[in-house]
Amino acid sequence: MPTFHPDLRSGRFIPNFSWGPRTTKLVRSAELTPRDPGPDVTVRELVVPGPAGAPQVTLRVYQPTGLSAPAPALLWIHGGGLISGTPLQDERTNLAFVRNLGITVAAVTYRLAPDAHAPAAAEDAYAGLVGLVARADELRIDPTRIAVGGASAGGGLAAAVVLLAHDRGVVTPAFQLLVYPMLDDRTVTRTDVDPRNVRVWTPGSNRFGWTSYLGQEPGGPDVSPYAAPARRGDLSGLPPAWIGVGTLDLFYDEDIEYARRLQASGVATELVTIPGAFHGFDALYTRKEISKEFWRMQARALRAALR
Repeated sequence: MPTFHPDLRSGRFIPNFSWGPRTTKLVRSAELTPRDPGPDVTVRELVVPGPAGAPQVTLRVYQPTGLSAPAPALLWIHGGGLISGTPLQDERTNLAFVRNLGITVAAVTYRLAPDAHAPAAAEDAYAGLVGLVARADELRIDPTRIAVGGASAGGGLAAAVVLLAHDRGVVTPAFQLLVYPMLDDRTVTRTDVDPRNVRVWTPGSNRFGWTSYLGQEPGGPDVSPYAAPARRGDLSGLPPAWIGVGTLDLFYDEDIEYARRLQASGVATELVTIPGAFHGFDALYTRKEISKEFWRMQARALRAALR
């Protein structure tokens, strides 16, 4: 059995169930309540044009109250295995980024699989980035200091958005913050993964998530890097990156390899690995010191990149 981080020992009791249609429907039906941002943070909904032929995209924008001069921003993309999730699930940490860094955070809502197949989610998030830049003056955002970040599936989508931005040349993100990102559909095809050694997001869940998003069996030869960023051959010219992942995470190997390839391509990349941490540990154990420190690492990386 794996050795769990001392703060996360009770994680060994988390059952290794796999997501499917019924679980996804149940999770999607749950209604999250927005947090009270307090007087120091202003929250509003902003609608921007979506991809060509697709619906508009909504951004939930968090800003320091009374922001008077252009400041950096973070486009945040929520996780949920590409099949579920909402910006509200990350409201606690998004508010913390605003308060601690004095930046704007814009959390994007994107189409979920299997209702929309790849690369719909990435295109929606990219449209959110373009829309944010278009409204930069109104929002008092410095368009040269916008990071793109996300956790899990959101981290994979953040990497995809960075690729889209690089290739299209319309906007230029300053940084990519990839929190245990879901990058490579080929992980589904691995036969050497012991399911007893992972928690929260299992091989079965990964197969369901990728199959739902791709609309086909994962691992095939024709998967776009805008769907699975690890498929990208040339990673040169991308913005600096921060990648954080636990050693018990199903995505550990693919994240380590992506960081290695970024570094080999000349992209400044900070890689953080948390021994004995599993997928989503920081969201489940918010009060544990290792979870707090994991967030502080992200905040320090953003501060250094955007200031």
